[in-house]
Amino acid sequence: MITGVVFTIFALSAPAASASADGKAAFERLKSLAGEWQGAVGAPGGPPASIRYEVGPGGTIVRELLFPGTEHEMLSVYHLVDGQLVATHYCAVGNQPRFKLKSASADGLVFAFDGGTNFAPARDLHVHDGWIRFTGPDRLEEDRTVYKAGQQAGEHRFVLTRKK
Repeated sequence: MITGVVFTIFALSAPAASASADGKAAFERLKSLAGEWQGAVGAPGGPPASIRYEVGPGGTIVRELLFPGTEHEMLSVYHLVDGQLVATHYCAVGNQPRFKLKSASADGLVFAFDGGTNFAPARDLHVHDGWIRFTGPDRLEEDRTVYKAGQQAGEHRFVLTRKK
């Protein structure tokens, strides 16, 4: 069973020139992910994973559904605040960690923990940070760290291909 998994979108790279420019460009990149993605947890051949990205009202949000239609379905909502890309993750464990874009490049995005609701970060299980790496046309690798008791308690990786 996969619990506390989620929040998508993170990466490997140095920060770009300005948070504002990074946020806007990163948000446009997220919008380009619209559609169905399938793959595995861990590595090819691992347990199945699916993610659906949807661009919301007026192009102002991106919804990310992880494990849509299952008992582990989770939702992350991405949007811009004063040019900064932020997200709230509605986790199957009942908490809502928030994230902000830390850095961006052509290869991917990195998100950092920025608080949340319904949990004590120093004590409770929560998604804490992570990345997404764009590995090729219609291919992604996502990774996120899970914290408990104030320290890393796990890591979840998704290897995904866009469903055509």
